[in-house]
Amino acid sequence: MSNNKSSLAALTLGAIGVVYGDIGTSVLYSVKEVFGSGHVPFTEENVYGILSIFFWTLTAIVSLKYVVLVLRADNNGEGGLVAMLALASRSVADKPELRKILLIVGIFGTCLFYGDGVITPAISVLSAVEGLEVVSPAFKRYVIPLTLLILFGLFALQKKGTAGIGKFFGPITVVWFIAIALLGLSHIATNPAILLAVSPHYALGFTYHNPHITFIILGAVVLCVTGGEALYADMGHFGKKPIRVAWFTVVMPALTLNYFGQGALLLKNPDAVKNPFFMMAPDWALLPLVILATMATVIASQALISGAFSVTKQVIQLGYLPRLNIVHTSVRETGQIYIPLVNWGLFVAIVFAVVMFKSSSNLAAAYGIAVCTDMLITTILTFFVIRYGWKYPLWLCIASTSYFFVVDFAFFASNLLKLFDGGWFPLVIGGAVFLLMVTWKDGRRLMHEAQSVDALDLKSFLESIFLSPPVRVDGTAVFLTAEEGTVPNAMLHNLKHNKVLHEHNLFVTVRSHEVPWIPLGKRAEIESLGHNCWQIVLNYGFKNDPDVPKALEQIKDRGCEFEPMSTSYFLSRDSIIPSVGGGMAIWREKLFAQMHRNASAAADFLNLPNNSVVEMGSKIEI
Repeated sequence: MSNNKSSLAALTLGAIGVVYGDIGTSVLYSVKEVFGSGHVPFTEENVYGILSIFFWTLTAIVSLKYVVLVLRADNNGEGGLVAMLALASRSVADKPELRKILLIVGIFGTCLFYGDGVITPAISVLSAVEGLEVVSPAFKRYVIPLTLLILFGLFALQKKGTAGIGKFFGPITVVWFIAIALLGLSHIATNPAILLAVSPHYALGFTYHNPHITFIILGAVVLCVTGGEALYADMGHFGKKPIRVAWFTVVMPALTLNYFGQGALLLKNPDAVKNPFFMMAPDWALLPLVILATMATVIASQALISGAFSVTKQVIQLGYLPRLNIVHTSVRETGQIYIPLVNWGLFVAIVFAVVMFKSSSNLAAAYGIAVCTDMLITTILTFFVIRYGWKYPLWLCIASTSYFFVVDFAFFASNLLKLFDGGWFPLVIGGAVFLLMVTWKDGRRLMHEAQSVDALDLKSFLESIFLSPPVRVDGTAVFLTAEEGTVPNAMLHNLKHNKVLHEHNLFVTVRSHEVPWIPLGKRAEIESLGHNCWQIVLNYGFKNDPDVPKALEQIKDRGCEFEPMSTSYFLSRDSIIPSVGGGMAIWREKLFAQMHRNASAAADFLNLPNNSVVEMGSKIEI
């Protein structure tokens, strides 16, 4: 019993560090953006109304939607938009047209994650370093250079992995939550009546009397729930219970106290609207608070960067991106990976965002659209999961998701007002990634169609070969083929040029599935084709690491010879030739050809031993 309690405590501490870093640092800029916008007349009644809206936004979106409802929609224990997308598409597998639409919507939501991944580190770290301006206006000119320096250090550290520093994330973030709670309490103590803003009638009253202003400021209010998606995405790392315990016992109380403390400060000193968070602190605590805030924002950014690596790997497995160089940074934790292209691509985009927008207030205008669109997509996918996957009655599904849909849509519509003030920026990033993903998916389909035109049936081909068999040489040949049951190009080239056949021949197809994990016991499907030839299908989930040699080790006791030291792996390295009048616009075909050329080697992706790989070239016209 005590072991369970201690592991729950450890997981809860970890969840506070990784899951809630983003939403925990939203106190730095959320209140400032609402009251600093100039839309809200500064009265006591309005301060109460805005604080009430903050509290009930946290309650509706995070507590009810994510913590209570969405966390239930786990895909074999995994969460996040990719897992939700896989669940939803499986739920409507018997409705191909609907499934296709959901896949496009879900993939677009995944692409917006990259837009969020650029804005979040930029606004978080910049808003923390802006605290130096409160210490002394003389520091103003150092804010942007210092922000870029901190971000560069963060991205440069990624290749070393987070295993070493990760253990400090939880404790530092707990100190952060304690600090913001104490700051809030110190100001609530001067005006305890501010706690009455918990009552929803203040939020409803403000909305009723100021419907136009309410709609406009929702674009800033949504800043208080940024990071809500993270608690669902990180479910696989920590489990539902620690995430729920951390939210209700530490995070939600600390956020509420701090927001209400900022409200109490503003009632006493309206000039504090310039930066209410840092102006809550006494002079002696300002510099330590800036340092702590910077550490907290770096941790929040780290969670998002790790998330970008994880999502990219999952999307590659699902077939929406080409193979990329993936480096495992931990021997024990398979989830700890580093993708150089994603790392430095994000960094360049973040530098561009910081230099272009120059302040956290300007970045706040760019923030929100991507987050709200993702929240809306999660709600839509949730409906299809609980209706078609869990088979709940239609009225219950509509009742449980329509409320969240209306709330999400209201935030989404409000954020559209910020489209030309910077909201276009994350949409452009998400749109560019979406274009790459659909081009890759469509290109792969055209490539397979082109290959299938000339494809030979494997069984028939082997029967004809063995009527007058070629010379057999010792050892095992593993032929990697995209389509099972067809003759691999590499085999045709081998027979044509070398005129030999190995003693044992394995025709291996690697197949990815819309589930996170497939255990080793269900990894390999094997079929004997006679003459010491076997057809093998290796199954992987989108979070598994493909490892062909390791999977083939499992088939030794199933009648198939496999000796690693005498095995050669034959792959076909295809060159794509774009053609006018093909399946895509010529510029997309050229883009696909470029992506295909620059994809990392299949041998590395499948973990094949480099000294045992033979590649045969071929050309495919699409």
